[in-house]
Amino acid sequence: MKFLFASDSFKGTLSSRRTAELLSLAAQEIFPGCECAAVETADGGEGTTDAVLSAAGGEKITLPVHGPLGGITEGFYGMLNERQAIMEMASASGLTLIPSYKRDPRLTSSYGTGEMIADALERGCRDISIAVGGSATNDGGMGCMRALGVRFLDKDGNELQGCGQDLAKIDAIDTSSIHPLIKDASFTVMCDVSNPLCGENGATYTFGEQKGGTPEILTLLETGMKNYRDVILNQFGINMDNVPGSGAAGGLGAALMVFLNGELKSGIETVLDLVDFDRRLDGISLVVTGEGAADRQSVFGKVIQGVGMRCKKHNVPVAAITGSMGEGAEEIFNYGVDSIFTTINRIMPLEEALEHAEEMYLSAARRMFRLLKIGTKL
Repeated sequence: MKFLFASDSFKGTLSSRRTAELLSLAAQEIFPGCECAAVETADGGEGTTDAVLSAAGGEKITLPVHGPLGGITEGFYGMLNERQAIMEMASASGLTLIPSYKRDPRLTSSYGTGEMIADALERGCRDISIAVGGSATNDGGMGCMRALGVRFLDKDGNELQGCGQDLAKIDAIDTSSIHPLIKDASFTVMCDVSNPLCGENGATYTFGEQKGGTPEILTLLETGMKNYRDVILNQFGINMDNVPGSGAAGGLGAALMVFLNGELKSGIETVLDLVDFDRRLDGISLVVTGEGAADRQSVFGKVIQGVGMRCKKHNVPVAAITGSMGEGAEEIFNYGVDSIFTTINRIMPLEEALEHAEEMYLSAARRMFRLLKIGTKL
């Protein structure tokens, strides 16, 4: 028997690597002498850089960048080789970098993300993947582009700073001084949302509240975002309201596509490509994947769906271990996952489940492998 373990992290409890260690322990107990391999995975959110570096190798680059409120923070990205990089915008411009009482999407900027991109370009990277989940910003990507040489001008020709409250002031966009290395580079935008730039389902109204936006602030920002949309349409001939994913990360998706010619791609699909997942399936008897909670959202670009579909293509069976199952979880059976095992084995408060996450995961793994052993005897 040869097993491959490819789980997402269980937020706040188990890392992707730790789930693989526990699965290996359980597998060896039930199938002594079996082969166990593991690959860390993520869906383009937090942990993506570390997961890819762990699986594919490379170097973690740290550098001082401007955080979402302007102070200096330590950003990081991964160089997989001399030409390829992966980064999370959240490491420079993420919501977790701001205490909840300071969150205000009028004031935050994605400038630090642009500094990371510039650093990667100057180190020789020409194939850059950018995960855009977890942003603190609603600046349309203005800050990121300013760090790369794009100038956003008001009606008097003055350059704007590039935070959310500047969106309404944009009168023209000057790209003549954009970083010269961009023209020779390709950019992948790792994103699993299809929100447009503006409107009820756009960047501001969908994600702005969690970034500190009150109803009044969101109205102000939406007015600004519509102005930004119109300037882009007038100058570049692209209506970003018609481009799915342009509203990702407070409009950073739009900026990456318009100014860097970025290609929008599923986060988990990008990760699986970067870690050469399909090649790892050769000779595998069973893949075990999982995430903290399985529900209807699991079939929309989550790790277990991405892993399931890759395995389905290669006729490799898949089992998932999840913390819990919610409404619609069984829809995942249409996406290459054959069964789900939950770690929760009795009624308990959430705090207790989190506290005992490791031992319950190991118990679920043992139960799963014991059932698999019964199957070998049928």
